Amino acid sequence: MTLRRAILPVIALLALFLAAGARADQPIFYSHDGAAIGGYDTVSYFTSGAPVRGRPDIAVMWKGAVWLFSSMSNREMFEANPRAYAPQFGGYCAYGVSRGYTMETDPTSWQIIGGKLYLIHDSGVLALWTRDTVGNIALSEANWPDVLFD
Repeated sequence: MTLRRAILPVIALLALFLAAGARADQPIFYSHDGAAIGGYDTVSYFTSGAPVRGRPDIAVMWKGAVWLFSSMSNREMFEANPRAYAPQFGGYCAYGVSRGYTMETDPTSWQIIGGKLYLIHDSGVLALWTRDTVGNIALSEANWPDVLFD
């Protein structure tokens, strides 16, 4: 009986560890039209101040999604530090994530805040997002990545 009581917590911890590992292996980046950010170059938001379409011949696979770039230099910048350029919350609408759900984004509705790229569903939702970006970011961070599994 005592051995059984000692083993049950170990089994429970192992189950939690395996479940967390399964979650970590799942791709978290939303892709539409066959590529992350609908084929837009994620580095261009930072370097050009505007989204630029990527090219299929300048691509890289990262975190379960294909990322397209408008130039080799942008691809190299991304490969050197993908987390610096990848959109927050897996490329899902940051406002939607702040409200506890995921929804697709329009690559032309976006903001860079604190050096991070946030994609938004559309220009109307962008207006809601900008009313309280600090609060919305805090809510999104609290909900991420759990919204992927709800």
